[in-house]
Amino acid sequence: MSAPFEERSGVVPCGTPWGRWYQTLEEVFIEVRVPPGTRAKDVRCSLGSRHIALAVRGQELLQGKLFDSTVTDEGTWTLEDRQLIRIVLMKTNRDAGNCWTSLLENEYAADPWIQDQMQRKLTLERFQREASQRTIIIPYILCLYTENPGFDFSGAEISGNYSKGGPDFSSLEK
Repeated sequence: MSAPFEERSGVVPCGTPWGRWYQTLEEVFIEVRVPPGTRAKDVRCSLGSRHIALAVRGQELLQGKLFDSTVTDEGTWTLEDRQLIRIVLMKTNRDAGNCWTSLLENEYAADPWIQDQMQRKLTLERFQREASQRTIIIPYILCLYTENPGFDFSGAEISGNYSKGGPDFSSLEK
């Protein structure tokens, strides 16, 4: 079974009745399909640290308590092509171990297999960030990385313990 990993964008999306959501180490992205021709004045979007509410033309599409906290002042929404609302939330906790398993506390959960793929993706993202700062050997990735900030981990395979962000290499000397 292959992951629903989108090669071009590097995301593992979780489908919902209204669209999809996905995450990186730092952000959560929400894409909501809306009727073609929707205008910004038709949209009511409220983004709080732990709460989200989205309504279009008076119809509630998404509302509830977020899975984890976000930075309120850095949340944004845009209307694209008058048919897609894209919401970007900045995670408060930005480490690989903070993989959201659902968008809201009790709704829009990724199935266990998708959750696993999301966690792998965040772990690879963390490894790539750390590797760009130092030379490391990562036993959980089938490669030896020597300093090259342009190295792409998207095709790497992880085996071993990658849950909760994988092993901690922060104490290794640069």
